[in-house]
Amino acid sequence: MLAGLLFAIHDADDRPDRLAATLPFSGVTLIEYQARLLIAAGVAQVIVVVARMTPELLGAINRIGRRGVSVDTVRSAAEAVEKLHPLARVLMLGDGLVTTDAIVKAMAAEEGDCLLVVPEADAGPGFERVGGQMAWAGVARLSASRIAEVAGLPQDYDLQSSLLRFAVQSRATQVLLPTDAVRGGHGIERQARTLEERGRAVLMTIVSGRRGWFDRFVLAPIARLALPLLVDRGAAGASVGAAGLALGVAGLVTIGFGLASAGLVIALVACVALALGSVLSDLRDEAPLARWQTLAIGGIAAASILVFAFIVAGRAGENTALAIGTALIAIGGLAERAILERDRRLWWGSPAAYLLIVGAFALLGFPVFGLGFAAVYATATLADAIERLRRDP
Repeated sequence: MLAGLLFAIHDADDRPDRLAATLPFSGVTLIEYQARLLIAAGVAQVIVVVARMTPELLGAINRIGRRGVSVDTVRSAAEAVEKLHPLARVLMLGDGLVTTDAIVKAMAAEEGDCLLVVPEADAGPGFERVGGQMAWAGVARLSASRIAEVAGLPQDYDLQSSLLRFAVQSRATQVLLPTDAVRGGHGIERQARTLEERGRAVLMTIVSGRRGWFDRFVLAPIARLALPLLVDRGAAGASVGAAGLALGVAGLVTIGFGLASAGLVIALVACVALALGSVLSDLRDEAPLARWQTLAIGGIAAASILVFAFIVAGRAGENTALAIGTALIAIGGLAERAILERDRRLWWGSPAAYLLIVGAFALLGFPVFGLGFAAVYATATLADAIERLRRDP
């Protein structure tokens, strides 16, 4: 069993009336974001070490519990031992830590006790020294027995620092922090202003790390501009997604009235809006809503291409465009079913990518060729995805 250990002890440096763990971060509180990373790494239980219970912290803990994990608050190592299974493995994040899911998942997969470290010369503020010219970078994987050892100390000992000392004494494996992690926002932060800057860096890492070329080269640049503004204004993922759906309907109507190229562009903008809404929903732990918005992207793309193909076929007086468009939707849908998102290759297609190709050729005056090119592209994507599935054990 994998359990998570979080801390809500230190006050914010520039807001002494508020815990650093409850500062706003990417549309939620920092401790909610940390819990999200732990849950994504496979944690089934979250233990929060607190010094005092504030209204902001109580609200954050209640929201974490809605994600289907058990959440317990403790004030000492002895209380933590009572909540943990004796054979549990503990994934610990430092108080005020900002990091990414890739780093947390990598540490969760490590064997035995291990500490994420960085050379002292590169250590940021808040990184505790662990000897050997290394500093702890805020993530550790430990056995429950380490917490039991700390429970034998006087209660005024700092739990986080004591756990690190016992881990070092037990010769825990030291895992070096990737060199590009700091640029991705990794660090320990207890100031509201600079935490906001780190939040933007993490947002950029989330959108830039997507695997498809459309998401990376089309969506990501737009998201870099739009997401910080949406988060700062407290925009809900549902609201952005609703705007995307409205644009999608407007695009279909526009295509149906004969303004095919303009309608495809509007539908493409709708897909981008839905993708942004999906990211916002995911950040706020609204996984079902994020999933439905992702599915809506495929629905709008498919409907737009089908209506476009029908209009083109009607103008030409024969059904070639409609047949190609129908085949494109069928093949593209099968490709999406065959693709495992974690294995998506950069060149593979996606619903929004097919829509972009069809729209680009429509603007150039070659609608049938665009449909055909997108259909061939979808076929190549499906074939390669199937071969990849066949090679996997």
